[in-house]
Amino acid sequence: MKRTTGLILIILIAGTVMFVYSCSEEFLIKEPPGVAAGSVMSSPDGVEAILIGAYSYLRGRNLYGGALCTDWMYGSIPSDDCYYGTYSIYPSFERFEATPSHPYPLQRWKECYDGVQRANNTLEFLEINQKGKNPISKERALQIEGEAKFLRAWFHFQANKVFENIPYIKTKAELCPLLPEKVTNADPAWDSIEQDLQFAIDNLPETPPSGEPGRVTRYAAMAVKAHAHMFQREFSQAKPLLDGIINSGRYELVPEIWHNYDMTHENNKESIFEIQVATTSTSHTSVAPAGAAFYQKGPASCGGWGNFQPSQSLFEAFQVTPVGLPVLDIEDREPLENDMGISGSETFIPTDHLLDPRVDWTISRRGIDFLGWGINPGSDWIRDMKEGGPYMTKKFMHLKSEQSLNNYGTGFYNGKNYRMYRLANILLWRAEVAVEEGDLQLARSLVNQVRERAKFSSPVMGLCKSYVNLGKDPVVEWTQPASNYKVEPWPEGHIAFTSKEEARKAVRMEIRLEFATEGHRFFDLRRWGIDGEVLNDYIARDSRFRICLSGRVYDPEKHDYWPLPRSAVDEQKGILKQDSSFLNVPY
Repeated sequence: MKRTTGLILIILIAGTVMFVYSCSEEFLIKEPPGVAAGSVMSSPDGVEAILIGAYSYLRGRNLYGGALCTDWMYGSIPSDDCYYGTYSIYPSFERFEATPSHPYPLQRWKECYDGVQRANNTLEFLEINQKGKNPISKERALQIEGEAKFLRAWFHFQANKVFENIPYIKTKAELCPLLPEKVTNADPAWDSIEQDLQFAIDNLPETPPSGEPGRVTRYAAMAVKAHAHMFQREFSQAKPLLDGIINSGRYELVPEIWHNYDMTHENNKESIFEIQVATTSTSHTSVAPAGAAFYQKGPASCGGWGNFQPSQSLFEAFQVTPVGLPVLDIEDREPLENDMGISGSETFIPTDHLLDPRVDWTISRRGIDFLGWGINPGSDWIRDMKEGGPYMTKKFMHLKSEQSLNNYGTGFYNGKNYRMYRLANILLWRAEVAVEEGDLQLARSLVNQVRERAKFSSPVMGLCKSYVNLGKDPVVEWTQPASNYKVEPWPEGHIAFTSKEEARKAVRMEIRLEFATEGHRFFDLRRWGIDGEVLNDYIARDSRFRICLSGRVYDPEKHDYWPLPRSAVDEQKGILKQDSSFLNVPY
């Protein structure tokens, strides 16, 4: 299942229908033509096909409001990591103004519960199969149930991140006598999420079922359950799950940071839960934001729309001290040169400040090679600086050398997998737990594993010696690093790991640097309880790069979740209750 698409579901079901009608001795007993027969759907092949259909929903369907696996719209855009990149279309998520009638929450709601429906369909037809004449083996049946319950928990978790209270929808048999449409959203559904994940942990194998990359394993379920505990600040419950993954010996940090983002090292030793996508000559299954995040102009545009632009705050977070350590307190960071408002025909000299090398694997900026597509010339590739600043993201775009792997048009929909959970997540969450337990040296050693990988990863190469008109044969020393890079591990006895308060800063900074633009930042700020402090400081500092932020105030009591869609609440009056923060918000 390296590349999961809805097409696989159609092929498998169609194949099963043909087999039943051509080989069965009871061919006179026919189901109505033109429908997927119940007897086919509950056959072993039919159940497996429905399960694959549930997997296909992991990547989501909508570029913007769904953002199901990457969370770019909900985890990055409202944070201090990225700007939306355009002012004219729905800047509400940056301005914390989304109302119950906004189309994006509805898209997220529908995508989450469409996935839940697929998972429940799998469970329902599996139950029918187990009572039939051709039951799937007990071992495989438990695995299928584990996979489906994992997916059901994950889709609910994705709803839980965005909406404060959600209904947890199980199969009709599990809910009986309560009907699915009568399930209330009385709480965040943590208990049900954890129960389904625990079933998956107890029944999934350690390696992908059927040997197919992309299928979930026991360790993937452990990672998601640990993440759920981290959201709830249940550190003692997350700890054994994290230790179990680390001590399993099955995962290791890959040697190059970019191996977690390229197309030629997918499903690698670091990956724990990886969402599979692909492109063909006739279809695509790219993750959001895909082309929405690509350049609108220049050779790497691929027809992109130029949204999702990194913030100046994020860029400055990558600066380091003379000994290669991050600057933990924002008031101690130096303003870094940027080309905001500077045209390509004007001279601009990039900063020579020491930077963590991960910056140029994360942010595309003027004077630096863009994944082999050429030196970024600045404003000539940017849609409109005044709306989104001078930077673009890199992690969702493919290397130029990988263009041949994209068989769909120019590559707007590339085939890059999304690493939902990898070992670096686990190490840094375990460092968080260690800090809260007072084991600061363990926290330092865990953070240092990630920093050591950053230190020994290959930097972006190509030192540009031209400072104007970079689109016209700039002078580049390709054997030299593109910028002034330095990153070192935290030394023993450093003040950053002598108190819980300072150690929290160090671990949280590492999480930001390692996973920047990957859709986690807003949720991390919220679960750490520092969203108000950080975001209001960010608004004050970055308003000139994102004009729509000017005058805004983030209220953690009102803006920490998004409203339930108006249509969902209206359709289930008296069942679904709107978040109290939005009861008096005009629709």
